[in-house]
Amino acid sequence: MNGADVDTGGGIGGTGVAVIADGHDRGGSPGRGPGRGRHGAGGRGRLMAGLRRRLVKRRIRIRRTRGRRLRRALVVLLALLANLVGAAVVAYHLTKIPEPHPETAMQSTVFVDDRGDYLGRRGPVDRQEIPLSQVPRHVQEAVIAAENRSFRTDTGVSPRAIARAAWATVSGGDRQGGSTITQQYVKNALLSPEQTLSRKAREALISIKLDRTRSKDEILQGYLNTVYFGRGAAGIQSAARNYFGVDAKDLTVSQGAALASVINIPSYYEKAGSDPKVTAKLVDRWEWVLDAMAHSGAITSAQRAGARFPAFRFYPPGDTDGQRQYLIDAAASEAADRLGITEDQLARGGYTVRTTFDLTAQDATAELAADGTEKKTGEKTGEKTAEEKAADAKAGGKKRAEVKTTGDVRVHTAVVALVPGDGAVRVLYGGADYASQPFNDARDGAVEAGTALQPFSGMKLLAPLTDLTRTAAPTPLRLASAYATAAAHGVYATPYTVAKITRAGRTLYEAHPRTRTAMTRADAGMVAKLLYGRLDAAPATRTGAAGLRTLWQTTYDEHLTLTVALFAEHPAKGKKAALPAPLPYTAGSRSLSVSEGVWSKIVGTAEGHDPAAEPNPGLPTGQTKPILATR
Repeated sequence: MNGADVDTGGGIGGTGVAVIADGHDRGGSPGRGPGRGRHGAGGRGRLMAGLRRRLVKRRIRIRRTRGRRLRRALVVLLALLANLVGAAVVAYHLTKIPEPHPETAMQSTVFVDDRGDYLGRRGPVDRQEIPLSQVPRHVQEAVIAAENRSFRTDTGVSPRAIARAAWATVSGGDRQGGSTITQQYVKNALLSPEQTLSRKAREALISIKLDRTRSKDEILQGYLNTVYFGRGAAGIQSAARNYFGVDAKDLTVSQGAALASVINIPSYYEKAGSDPKVTAKLVDRWEWVLDAMAHSGAITSAQRAGARFPAFRFYPPGDTDGQRQYLIDAAASEAADRLGITEDQLARGGYTVRTTFDLTAQDATAELAADGTEKKTGEKTGEKTAEEKAADAKAGGKKRAEVKTTGDVRVHTAVVALVPGDGAVRVLYGGADYASQPFNDARDGAVEAGTALQPFSGMKLLAPLTDLTRTAAPTPLRLASAYATAAAHGVYATPYTVAKITRAGRTLYEAHPRTRTAMTRADAGMVAKLLYGRLDAAPATRTGAAGLRTLWQTTYDEHLTLTVALFAEHPAKGKKAALPAPLPYTAGSRSLSVSEGVWSKIVGTAEGHDPAAEPNPGLPTGQTKPILATR
């Protein structure tokens, strides 16, 4: 058949399949024999058929066992979940809420003046605990708006906040707080700051347990008393003083929102007020906090509209050693004695010591009486001005003007102002720089009295002034107390520097004048007559000296006694000790300038009190209450 053989596989009527043998097999390659083509096509077909059969069987088997396998997986998952829950429950019950760190429990003691203005502090940590009742509600809400808006309703942890913080970290967005206020309190006060999974897990367990066992107010109080605000301040009370110079209870809406905004990055935002870039960034965050407060109803729309970014105290602060430390030394010693504790215990106890000092007058005294060094090389040449001559004459310094001095001379000035019949010390100037001279000339310095004691000669003085006239070099504080006794008609009042001591809003000590008769009323009148010249003159002034070495000036009336003492020395050099030196010719004018300046500053701050209208049970009948003791 034209060269093509057809095999029907069995002849006419056979059932075989015809195969064309023309050199091309079906499914084979050209030129290959019929046997090879048949083997290739059949083998591949059988292989594909087998694969299909196996796939079908597997599908059938999977469909038949799907339910069983799902049930097994579910059982395993539930078992795992049950184990995790069981472990969490066991861990929760085994977890104990730890006590706060010793460092967290430490507090500082703050000293304020007679008006409550900040004077300074003592202690290892700038922190003072206060009850939540002393934190205004708007300040509490500002912190919640800034740090954890779900605080009032969450369980101590916030999965949403954690997820938001994680997403911000991954996406490179602004830093987000993933911890609730409860978690932050646990981390800051109860746990170490290490960043490990085990610590984070323990933090979460303690936070949940704390939330279930403590009220929200207790947790918020602990947080506000321990969170760091920058500027060395831990807790809201110290932060309020460091940033705004007020107590936490006096913070305004704007100030509270500003402090709440600082918590986010305290080491950065603490420079607000001195760094324009930092200030601008903090203002943006402050507005964000206020907007949240207005949205939640924590403040009214009128309060939001009227809010103005508050002025911060300058940062960093200047030298704190200055002469104010003399005041803190004196008050700390007395406060510890009144409480029956050591000064170290006082410093760490979180007390507020309200002193008797008038800080405005004290600062004015520092300006007028700052110690200095006057260099002389031989006799002064040139004539004194008429003003200098008049000052010298008024201060009894005519002969002093003629003194010749050689070498460097350092003039020391000590100033004491106290209230007659009461004993409250208003000014205690013991030196210009505590860092270079911690010794207090006014309280502890022995200064030759000379003629300054003459008014008391021949008097019968009672304790504690009994040996006054036999003391060649009394302290300025003691001599001022003697003149104050004369001003109070013979009533001696023990000098004191601490008016009140409180802790966490509770009063622990309050001063009362301790008085006793130390001279007769007649003798007190004789002193007044010597000083006044006439009994109705006021104020009285007494100038005394010990040769050319010291100069004293005391001014007093019924309301105030002010003593200024000057002495000079050649400063120590190398192994050579300091030596007494004659006062320079300017001592008289300096003494008068300090005395008149401080007197007018203190009396001028009496704020219009009428002493005649205020009886004082600590004074003799008919004597008026000292003006300055009425503040």
